[in-house]
Amino acid sequence: MSLAQRPLTRELLGFATVGVLAYAADLALFLWLRGPLGLDPLTAKALSFVAGCSVAYTGNALGTYRHHPVREPRRCPDFLVFLAVNLAGALVQLLCVAVSHYGLGLTSRRADTVSGAGIGMALATVLRFWGTRTWVFRGEGRVGSWTG
Repeated sequence: MSLAQRPLTRELLGFATVGVLAYAADLALFLWLRGPLGLDPLTAKALSFVAGCSVAYTGNALGTYRHHPVREPRRCPDFLVFLAVNLAGALVQLLCVAVSHYGLGLTSRRADTVSGAGIGMALATVLRFWGTRTWVFRGEGRVGSWTG
C-alpha cells in the first residue's frame, strides 16, 4: 500500500488541501473588505473568518470526510461544532502572540509573525485537525474518535 493510500495520510492530505483553500478564501476576503470596501479590521477579520470556516467545513464535508457519519439532527449542528473548533484554534494563535509579545517581550513584527503565523498556526492546525476528526466528522471505531 502506497503512502497516499493509507487512510490517515489521505485524511491529512485532504484536510491540508481544504485548509489551504479556506486560508486563501479568508485572506482574499479580508484584503477585499479592508481595501476596496474600507471596513474596520475587526469586522473584516470576523467576516473573513466565518467565510473561511464555511469553505473549510464544506470542503471537509464534501471531500475529506464525505464517507463519515453526520450528527443526529437533535444534536448541535456540525457547522457550529466546527466553528467552535476553529475559534479554539484562533485563540491558540492569539495566545501564542500574547505570550511572545507580552510575556517574553519579543515585540518586533517578525517575532509577532513567527509566534502567530508560525508556531501558533502549527499548534492551531493540530488542534483543528484533532477537533474536526474527533467531534465533527468522527469515524465509528477509529482510534481517537469521540462517539458520544
